[in-house]
Amino acid sequence: MVRNTDQRIQMRAILFGTQCLSPATVYDALSARIAESIGFKLGVLSGSVTAATTLAAPDLVLQTLTEFSDQVRRIMRFSNLSLMADADHGYGNALNVIRTVQELEHAGVSAIAIEDVAQPDRFGEQKGKPLLVSTEEMVGKLRAAVSARQDPSLVIVGRVAALKVEDVHCTVTRAKAYAGTGVDAIFITGLKKLADFDAIRAAITLPIVLGSTPDIRREDLAERGVRILLQGHQPIAAVAKALHVTYSHLFNGGAPSDLQPKLAKIEEMDFYLNVEKFREMKRDYLG
Repeated sequence: MVRNTDQRIQMRAILFGTQCLSPATVYDALSARIAESIGFKLGVLSGSVTAATTLAAPDLVLQTLTEFSDQVRRIMRFSNLSLMADADHGYGNALNVIRTVQELEHAGVSAIAIEDVAQPDRFGEQKGKPLLVSTEEMVGKLRAAVSARQDPSLVIVGRVAALKVEDVHCTVTRAKAYAGTGVDAIFITGLKKLADFDAIRAAITLPIVLGSTPDIRREDLAERGVRILLQGHQPIAAVAKALHVTYSHLFNGGAPSDLQPKLAKIEEMDFYLNVEKFREMKRDYLG
């Protein structure tokens, strides 16, 4: 079994530290390698990013658990990042969650987030207002997730989306119930006001992971116990834009040499692709 315990211990050190860090959005081995070269210790792979990069599809949970875990495995074979997997709803009910945790733990993640949104979309669901599973069902899912892990250093995160559709009191109720299942952290999405966060913080003592909050400063969150702050998935949009510009230039007859200022240098690509390491192996084993 792939254990990746060192990365998981690093993830726990972040959760129980004093800083608020943001992870690098990664989607394959190369993106993880580049993120590490910048200095990132923490990475995140979301369901939306996996759908975009493997299916060119929107965030509708069209990818399967196998596709998602295979992508994790490709990343973690060569990465030292502590990777948090946003596993959506766990790909089904509580029994499916057990399978999800088993597969992702084996693939090498450091943390697994399971959310309380009922997925995939149901008939008649209003845009922007996701349906939530009951608190009781979500508690069962999280208890199942905690029981399924083999490596005790693996982090299980309960994700609360109630602020998107319910008031803060409902969010507090859910967060307290999820915290009682044995999870290691609570993930809050849809936060817009610090007052709402303070109400949640007063109710739970677990470390908190927070979704993107454009109007709230990271410093304000760090002192309130937020240890991981997501910032959206701009790297995917950046890659899409760069590919579009490059393909358009070449398709329209532009010279490849014109692109050089916008491209990684040969030395940089050699570093990202571990070329020297492979040269050493060729010398050692191919003669």
